[in-house]
Amino acid sequence: MFPYLPATLEDEKVILNRLGLNTADEVFQHIPDTIRLKKELKLEQPKSELEVEGILKNLSGRNLDAGNTPFFLGAGIYDHYIPSTVRFAVSRSEFYTAYTPYQPEISQGTLQVIFEYQTMICELTGMDVSNASLYDGASAAAEAALLATDSTRRKQILVSETVHPDARRVLSTFLNHQNVELVTVPMREGVTDLEAVKNAVSAKTAAILIQTPNFLGYMEEIAEVEKLIHQNKGLLILSVDPISLGLFKSPGEWGADIAIGEGQSLGNSMSFGGPGLGFMACTKSLMRKMPGRIVGQTKDAEGRRGFVSTLQTREQHIRREKATSNICSNQALNALAASVYLTTMGKRGLQEVARQCYDKSHYAASTITASGKYRLAYEKPFFKEFPIISTVSSERIQNTLLHKGIIGGYSLNRDYPELENGILYCVTEKRTRQEIDVLTRILEEMA
Repeated sequence: MFPYLPATLEDEKVILNRLGLNTADEVFQHIPDTIRLKKELKLEQPKSELEVEGILKNLSGRNLDAGNTPFFLGAGIYDHYIPSTVRFAVSRSEFYTAYTPYQPEISQGTLQVIFEYQTMICELTGMDVSNASLYDGASAAAEAALLATDSTRRKQILVSETVHPDARRVLSTFLNHQNVELVTVPMREGVTDLEAVKNAVSAKTAAILIQTPNFLGYMEEIAEVEKLIHQNKGLLILSVDPISLGLFKSPGEWGADIAIGEGQSLGNSMSFGGPGLGFMACTKSLMRKMPGRIVGQTKDAEGRRGFVSTLQTREQHIRREKATSNICSNQALNALAASVYLTTMGKRGLQEVARQCYDKSHYAASTITASGKYRLAYEKPFFKEFPIISTVSSERIQNTLLHKGIIGGYSLNRDYPELENGILYCVTEKRTRQEIDVLTRILEEMA
């Protein structure tokens, strides 16, 4: 980030003088002497800039990442193709320096980005209204749960065991301090146990959160869940992969009250797991209780098109303790990337990406299991991820794949102990038939 730091001994003297200190050691006087290092660090002799650059390049060349090796890891962050139009737009200074539009009337560019983004999310999810400013998919899940409890005046949230484990952990953290009961509905054969839903839903249930495709990649049976929760006047929260909506029903078509998800796959890079982009959309009746901000379109005094901050539920300047939500960071740069991605791809492009994910993942699953040495954890419809079970330990498989220059899937035993030696593989449109065949061959050799 900073290849050259123009700090001199004279600069150090100026800083120390401003601080009223004599030596640099005095800066650290509050650190107990017992934990300070009393010897010189074992460093090599100084090297030239050219030598250091060569060493660092050699070290970086030993890394395996999605840019230089087959990549079959998903589990919430996905390796999708990002068009050059996205990189061009988000690198413009008027966008990447933008922050929360505290003075909307002079932030027309930022407001338009949010407005266009919200419009596309509504079209994608089939919902009435969308907001902006959620950190990621997990915080969107938590905010959706709080919205449901606030609007229904009930204090219980049901969440399926097939929802992303990280989202469930964030839910637990948020709801625990809001005195809201969080009930986990168990899974059965890789999807939510409908009988368990039927037994869990009651008059005190504010909402149920279902993810489809779920964490294991399987498509959930939403129709029955929708019927059960709405019969009890609760809300249906659907967490979705936005890419999957190029092929499957939207949350609005399923009758969802709130649609949420992680929008990283819409033109945002993986970046070691963040920043993400939490999206949320809901029915019109819930609009005034949504967190974040909603931007609207209007005309100025001269009849020109303009944008305004229509609703903002965070009372950040005055009655903060009475705010609907204290989400405030502006994710407009990530939202811009998503907007440019959706605009570039269009309806047909998004459908093609979804279709390729579906076809390639099913090809991978069929070739991996063809010999009978590996099997799908459950025989259920899936989108782009699928769990594979074998007699070979997942640790051995992962290490072998890395040794062969392939980044494998996600080991499931850390979150689902019953899926021993289970690995969740993800296949996006970027994976080639050759890469899939190499993966299959290596797995065959190990079995």
